[in-house]
Amino acid sequence: MPKESIDLNPDSAVFKSDNRPVERVSWYEAMEFCARLSTYTGRQYRLPSEAEWEYACRANTTTPFHFGDTIAPEIANYNGSSAYAHGPIGERSRGTTPVGQYGVANEFGLANMHGNVWEWCLDHWHSNYEGAPTDGNAWVDEDAEENKSRIRRGGSWDYNPGNCRSAYRYYCDPRESNDFIGFRVVCIAPRALE
Repeated sequence: MPKESIDLNPDSAVFKSDNRPVERVSWYEAMEFCARLSTYTGRQYRLPSEAEWEYACRANTTTPFHFGDTIAPEIANYNGSSAYAHGPIGERSRGTTPVGQYGVANEFGLANMHGNVWEWCLDHWHSNYEGAPTDGNAWVDEDAEENKSRIRRGGSWDYNPGNCRSAYRYYCDPRESNDFIGFRVVCIAPRALE
């Protein structure tokens, strides 16, 4: 797809396969991909807001993970050498796995919301939710310095299980790219007439 703002490395991923998530993508590169996809398809694509990401991850649940109170290496890709909430210990993961490999999707049909790769969100980092939008929109500071930290969610293959919880949030320099950060896109549906 033609360039919108910045060049993209078409071969950025360390772990290559048609079914693995892309990784080694900065926030800026994820935004460029969304812009290119939007132009190419004629539909609007973007990164999810932090609130949208958590809503999608939870899928109408209130437990730490959409499948319950704990996590196991047999149902998600994370560093299994430590446990969460008396869950089992397994082997340390050595990289990403194909999307859907574990056969565990949430109620919304989304797989790999816990582990595999951290996923970029639109929002700037804030240490708490005081002043956050209440409508699900991204919390973006219009007057923030260009490289203010952005939110990433979901944990990854290289992180401990507690980082994979639905509510766990972390920040990152938007220029950072490594083999445990990727992204998920949102397609904006047309608005219904009321």
